[in-house]
Amino acid sequence: MSALLEAHPRSTLSSRPVLALDLGGTQIRAAVIQADGTRLARTAIPTPIADGPDAVVAACLDALHSARSAVPASFEASLWGIGISAPGPIDRDRGVILEPPNMGPAFHDIPLGDLVAAGAGLPAVVDRDTNVAALGEQAFGAGRGCADFLYLTVSTGIGGGVIAGGRLFPGPDGLAGELGHVPVELEGPTCGCGGRGHLEAVASGTALARDARAAIEADESPFLARRAATGVDVTARDVADGEDAGDPTCIALMARARRAIATACVGFVNVFNPHRIIIGGTIAQTQGDRLLGPIRQAIRDETFRGAAARVEVLPPELGPDVSLAGAHPLVSTRLSVADLLPPRARDQAADPPKPTPIPSA
Repeated sequence: MSALLEAHPRSTLSSRPVLALDLGGTQIRAAVIQADGTRLARTAIPTPIADGPDAVVAACLDALHSARSAVPASFEASLWGIGISAPGPIDRDRGVILEPPNMGPAFHDIPLGDLVAAGAGLPAVVDRDTNVAALGEQAFGAGRGCADFLYLTVSTGIGGGVIAGGRLFPGPDGLAGELGHVPVELEGPTCGCGGRGHLEAVASGTALARDARAAIEADESPFLARRAATGVDVTARDVADGEDAGDPTCIALMARARRAIATACVGFVNVFNPHRIIIGGTIAQTQGDRLLGPIRQAIRDETFRGAAARVEVLPPELGPDVSLAGAHPLVSTRLSVADLLPPRARDQAADPPKPTPIPSA
């Protein structure tokens, strides 16, 4: 299988269920996923980031155990692998979480795939959460029937995944598709990754909350000041509420965020020529056509006509559990029958004994 393009999941989906694990900065979720994307025994627990990497891995195993033990024994026995979605960047081949910006300073170079496989007794594969979400939408959601699309999530952070020619495009190093880290403002704010003016630094929930705090300190937003006076930490939700209430600063912040996302999508269309852009995440889903409308208009006005004529901008179909559903195509495309064998049998399959020569008469 090519390192650049991986097999189309719809042609290779196993009929057997898999375990799914979604590691996030605030929650760890697990479930059993059937071949049609149905989620069974879904469980969610807080991510114990403050307690360090060992506690996070232990919580992952606890969540998997809870999901696994909640299905009948006969069903549990048919599980054939674990699909793990986690914040990037990730070394996909080794299943190592490299340096996620929102998991705490100690959560670097964590071999999550091997640790989970050893703890759960099943082979495990790991990919960036947005890649797994793209696979989920391709197999079961808004990407069905489309060979070339982008998945973009706009939430606390901004990320993405690329499906090209019907296959996930991870790039030669497994790091492609970081759609939130394209520059949209040359002199914009510094991103969490260290870059300047990235889409995530302008339009994510984290960015909007940062700008809200700055507006309060500068006494520029009476609405946000009233929210902060209640003792709560202001968030992107407060900025959106302020826009609805007519607060000029909140209106400007939300307009800037929508324009940044639209600008990025114009670039994506010109570079990738996708036929669909699926935009999910809590902010995107809350905004709805208020966000998708300006993106569609910018694509019509600012991209090549041939590309603009074909591209659809759509909401996702799978909702917040998209990365759980995507675990099934992830496992189906990354694991083989050999991965289910015990280590000794797997080695023999990879290097069968040479036939004994027939002695000459």
